Amino acid sequence: MASAKEIRGQIKAVQNTAKITKAMEMVAASKMRKAQDRASDAKAYAEGIKRIIHNLTQSHPEYAHPFLVERGQVKRVGIIIVTTDKGLCGGLNSNEFRHTLELMKQQTVDVDLFTIGRRGESFAKRIGAKNLASKQDVTDAAQISEILGVAKVAMDAYLDGTLDRVYLVSNLFINTMTQQPQSMQLLPCPVAEEKTRDQYWDYLYEPDSKEVLDGLLNRYVESLIFNAVIENKACEHSARMVAMKAATDNANAMVGELRTTYNKARQAAITQEIAEICAGSAATS
Repeated sequence: MASAKEIRGQIKAVQNTAKITKAMEMVAASKMRKAQDRASDAKAYAEGIKRIIHNLTQSHPEYAHPFLVERGQVKRVGIIIVTTDKGLCGGLNSNEFRHTLELMKQQTVDVDLFTIGRRGESFAKRIGAKNLASKQDVTDAAQISEILGVAKVAMDAYLDGTLDRVYLVSNLFINTMTQQPQSMQLLPCPVAEEKTRDQYWDYLYEPDSKEVLDGLLNRYVESLIFNAVIENKACEHSARMVAMKAATDNANAMVGELRTTYNKARQAAITQEIAEICAGSAATS
């Protein structure tokens, strides 16, 4: 059994760790609320553009954008994976990596990756996948300009025929305790599920449908990626808050166990001292 002094040192170290994890839990809780608000705003914007794209796929414009055309033969696939830059967020990234591996196994062709977040870049290196573009150190107050580089490389690879399909993998925020990985087909943009409307209508394009659709569909793809980044931030802070709370609770429980061990060691030392005193007294009498 360790000495009482060693156990006191262990108790102090675990208490210091508990203070750190408690502080990290509080910081994550504060950031989570802000991230949730940003995710809600970004999602509203993405849904607005999605409704316009939904209408455009049914309005039969004179110009068919390549992003809306499904290719007959798929020779190569790209996957954009949105992860965190830092750890200490439970199984958030590992669950997403397992989901990504399952998606890659479903493809019958070669797969290239695009990564947003340091953990995703490390994942690509670990599995030996080709990483066509990466972005690290995405801030909590991220702007869409921060992810434009990855988005442009992915869109250009699709337009020039390097990739025939592009997927987006990220984490979906359900509630504070639950986040789950999700994947969606990004390119070509999935056609609208409903093909009929009560009445027919169309847009008027100025200067022409090609220029309008080029800008709109590029913005649509960028907004989907940006929305995934913002929502993943909310997932990250929620997962970190839960993980740090669990770590704090475990540290406090460990302190309780160490205190019990310390009391036993102290009692054993006192008993031994009393026994030695009694033995010495008996020897001198």
